[in-house]
Formats: sequence, structure tokens, C-alpha cells
Amino acid sequence: MTTSPRGQQPSSPAEPPPGCPAHASGGRRDDRFADAVRLYGPEVEADFDAVEARLRRTHGPVAPVRLSGDVGAWLILGYQENLQAMRNSTLFSRDPRNWNVELAPDSPLAPLTAWAPLPNLTDGPEHARLRGAVTHALETFDRQGVRRYAVRCAHQQIDSFAEVGKADLVSQYTEQLPLRVVARLLGLDEQHVPQLITSVRDMLTGSATAVHSNALISGLLNDLFMQKRRAPGHDITSSLIRYKTDPARTDAVLTEDQLRDEVREHLRLLLTVAHAPTASLLASTLRMTLTDARFRGRLAGGQMSMPHAVEQTLWDQPPFPRLVGRWVKADTVLGRYDLRKGDLVVHAIGAANTDPAIRPEDGEPVHNNSSHLTFSAGEHVCPGQELGRAIVETGVDTLLERLPDYRLSVGQEAVLEHQALMSRVLESLPVEFTPVPRHFPHEQEVVRRPQPAPVAPQHAPAPPPAAPQQQARRRSLLGRR
Repeated sequence: MTTSPRGQQPSSPAEPPPGCPAHASGGRRDDRFADAVRLYGPEVEADFDAVEARLRRTHGPVAPVRLSGDVGAWLILGYQENLQAMRNSTLFSRDPRNWNVELAPDSPLAPLTAWAPLPNLTDGPEHARLRGAVTHALETFDRQGVRRYAVRCAHQQIDSFAEVGKADLVSQYTEQLPLRVVARLLGLDEQHVPQLITSVRDMLTGSATAVHSNALISGLLNDLFMQKRRAPGHDITSSLIRYKTDPARTDAVLTEDQLRDEVREHLRLLLTVAHAPTASLLASTLRMTLTDARFRGRLAGGQMSMPHAVEQTLWDQPPFPRLVGRWVKADTVLGRYDLRKGDLVVHAIGAANTDPAIRPEDGEPVHNNSSHLTFSAGEHVCPGQELGRAIVETGVDTLLERLPDYRLSVGQEAVLEHQALMSRVLESLPVEFTPVPRHFPHEQEVVRRPQPAPVAPQHAPAPPPAAPQQQARRRSLLGRR
């Protein structure tokens, strides 16, 4: 039985136990979600796409769902409806303090909905102030500056397996390259990168040691802040500090502790975004080159540029298939349903990007169209999307350049993907190829799998990236959009 449109409810099931997150704040039970489909659990995670397709057929562009702990929410499936919510900050807020639900402290949703002084969790003037600092800092490096770092880091990472003739591109390449690039852009010394990769990955998995890993990251970023406060450099951290202490750019007067905390959390956000969505997008694009002959053929034949190849992947396999979320600021109607002030909405990005109302029925590629919602829309559109694109495009291009005959070493059916509420993760991508020499034969080999032992911070600025060797093959694909 499903929830009826316009809030008319069928008979309700048994009352949830006291303290259950299904209760609205104040203990009042919200019957609108009593019979809603659960958007969690192994059966759902085994095939999210099928669940969302059924919800679209039953409810249309907006569906009532229950998240972990049976917390009620509205899943926005339609492209236009998602766009409407993303663009209307008057009705839909990114600030979780607008929620009408109080979570249990141990709820799995707590880390996804906890407020912090970050641009993605604020609105209005505070959002503009925080976002301005991030945007300014990201402009420290132009596209070619990012590529110089990315090309060098990609060659270093490929060198760790180039002579072997086989590799798992997930654990040995896609999960390490984005963080390695962003860490250098932040101004971190190379010696801290392996520990940083391990700690960020552990923090995001919610493992038993996630709290410890989070503390290690905080300590490393606090040390980086103090280093750049004393001796600024040409890096994102120094740029953030300069922006936040420039009276001509901001009216906010921060204490030293407030400045440190804001900069640290901005850096943590950049690291998180570098790991989860960028690594996922890189892995998904590489999988397309391995499993879709037409995709690789268009790429190799010049019918599709590298930026267009990434754009097609952003349409079909967004790194964040769902995004939590926004909170309704005033009663409104969306799709067939009445939404109340304080309700949570979840953006089904993957479903919106494949909405039959806007996608060609014949399955034609849409790589020359960037109107997908993978990077959101409106005032909260992702400020780091060009950074992510540059890393992914360079990562794919460099691998194709170095290992032109790389191919799957297992059947396509063995390439497994796991989806959680807000993530899309390839478990592995095993390949084989003709062994090739190292690109940097005299450099120490990059650590393949970072070890968990903490590294004591050293206050030395990161050296500038060396100019990478240029190879003519496929180079024309870089920089084209």
C-alpha cells in the first residue's frame, strides 16, 4: 500500500517505538510516511535504479520514502522538480537546522545532516561569505595549473604498476589520484599524502576507527593552517587565509581560533569532495572505456573529446546518485504531494538525469550537453566542478596514453558496483596491459596502498610540480571543451 497523493493517508501501521526517528520533533508521529517505501537495506542497495523506477511509476516525479531508521523524506525523481527545488532557495534550504525531525545521536543520517559553517550547509549572506572564500581559493590555480599537478600525479601513480602488466585501477589509481592532486593544491607536503588518503577513506566509511582518522585529519589540517599562516605560499590554504583576513573582501571579523576552524573545515570539505565523487567519476569513466566498445571507439576515433566523454558519464553515472538534501521552509506543493515546512527532500540525481521527460528515447549520447544535475543548480551549484573535471579528464587521458592496450582481466559481470544512499562505488577494476617503463625512473616509487600508521607533520611547503614530459599522442584532447 502506498501513500495517496495530496497527503490523504490509508490506515496506518503499528506505532513506532518511542524515540524512533520516524517521530517528528516533539514526539508527534508523521503518518504521511507510514507506508512509504524504505530507501535502505540490502534489497534496495542491490538495485537502487529499479526501486526508483518503481517509485516513478507509482508516484510520479516526487515520492514519499523512509530513510535509515524510518525517517520520512521526499525523494525528488523528476528533472524539472529537482531543478525547481535547487533553484528556489526561498522555499528549499540547504541548512539542516530547518528540519522538523530530531535524530538519535547514533543515527546513520547524523553525519549527512549535521550542520557546520560550510557553504553547502548555509543560505543567504552567510552562504555568500563562505562560498566566496572557497571560489576565490579555487581560482588560485587555472585549469592548466591544475592539469600540471594532475599529469605529474597521474604519471607517478601509473609508475607504481606500469612495469607489472596488471593492476586494480580502483585501489591503485582512482582512489588515490584525486586526493593526491588536491593535497598538493592545498599545499601539503608529499610525505603526508599516503596517510591522508588512508585517513580520508577511513573517515568516510564510518568504520570503527573513523573517529581516530577524523582526528588525524584535523591535526594535519590545523598544522597546515599554522604553517601557511606563518609562511603563505601559492596554494589553496594560503588563499583561503588571505581572503578571510582581507577587510576589503569580507565584513566578518574572526578570532584566530575561528579563522583556523573555518579554514580547516573548508579544507576538509575539499578533501572529502576530492575523494568520494571525483574518485567515483574517474572509476566510472574508466569502466566505460573498458566495457562500452562504442564509447571507447568514439574516444579513440576523435568523434568524442575527453571532456565530452566525462560529460556523458556525468549524465549516466553521477558520483552522487542521491543527495541529502534540502529542507522545506514553507508549506508548498511539489509533484503530486503537499510538503510541509521542515520536511526533508532528497535529490535523486541519477533518476533526474535519466528522466524520460528530458532524455532521448533512442539512447543517443548527450555528451555535448552539460545541463545534467550532477553538480546541482542554483546558488549551491558545485564550485569545484571544474577542478573535478580537470582531474578526471587528465586521469583518463594519461592512462590511455601510457597504457593504450589496457583491458579488463575479468569478465564484465565480475565488475561489481555498490550503491549506498549517497555514493556509487566500484569495488574493483582489474586490468592487464603490456608492461611499459616508468615515466619518472629516478623517483622513489609511489606507495601503492597507504599504510595506517600516522605520519608526524613536517612544516615544509610543498615543492612546485615539475613540468611533465609531453607526449603528442592524445594531447590534443586535453583542454578542449
